[in-house]
Amino acid sequence: MFRFALRGTIEYLESGKFSALDFLTHAFCTRIGGISRQPYDGLNVGDLVRDRKEDFLQNLEMVKDSFLIPAGRLILMKQIHGDRINFIEKGDPLPEEPPECDGLITDRPGVALGIRTADCVPLLFVDRIRRVIGAAHAGWRGTALGIAAQMVAIFKDRFSSRPEDIWVGVGPAIGSCCYEVDAPVRAVFSAMPDAGLFARPSPKQDRWMLDLSLANRLQMLAAGIPGENIQAVAHCTACRQDLFFSHRGSGGCTGRQISLIMLHGEEERKNA
Repeated sequence: MFRFALRGTIEYLESGKFSALDFLTHAFCTRIGGISRQPYDGLNVGDLVRDRKEDFLQNLEMVKDSFLIPAGRLILMKQIHGDRINFIEKGDPLPEEPPECDGLITDRPGVALGIRTADCVPLLFVDRIRRVIGAAHAGWRGTALGIAAQMVAIFKDRFSSRPEDIWVGVGPAIGSCCYEVDAPVRAVFSAMPDAGLFARPSPKQDRWMLDLSLANRLQMLAAGIPGENIQAVAHCTACRQDLFFSHRGSGGCTGRQISLIMLHGEEERKNA
């Protein structure tokens, strides 16, 4: 189950399973708690929208301070709506600029991995035994390319993770109630197993309602992750624009919320 929590002025969702791990910090942040002005009002962390630069940078500083992220240790991605996955292993230099990818994996304590979304699915992963974490951005293109399954495969192949030890949090995203797609998008998914479960006909001709969260869940189940290890936020970003930014719901003029995950280093353990 997920529950709302508060750090300072920042309201966020946390997974009950993840919260039981004393070596982990994680959050699916809402839009509540920042300083940006309408239509980006709240905790906008998007750098490609027309928010004032000083406002979204201050919002990022608020996130770092609230979640005790060391200076220079919040790693965001230049998300490209693909399936490229990068690694930050112990001893690796940290990237000076956001890497072009849609997935990040690390076993390095004190490094926070972050995703920016406004309808796409944020996925947070943790191997609770080997203490490896991952973050992935799954829009419809990334989902169709199987980024969730690829994340699981890398955990298994590179870090010797067992599927039963991997827990996944599926964050707030647009729901099948609001995400209508056309025939070309539906065709991309047509060859996927169980496509009929997450892409259902819309009342409109040649339109379908797509459930991106379910599509990613099915991928992870097929990759061997037990169903009880996957927790999903029930809120639809388009329905709940009081809580979340939604690109589709706002007509394209909105901010971005952040989801993050971090293994505790020595300093974070002292301050936890």
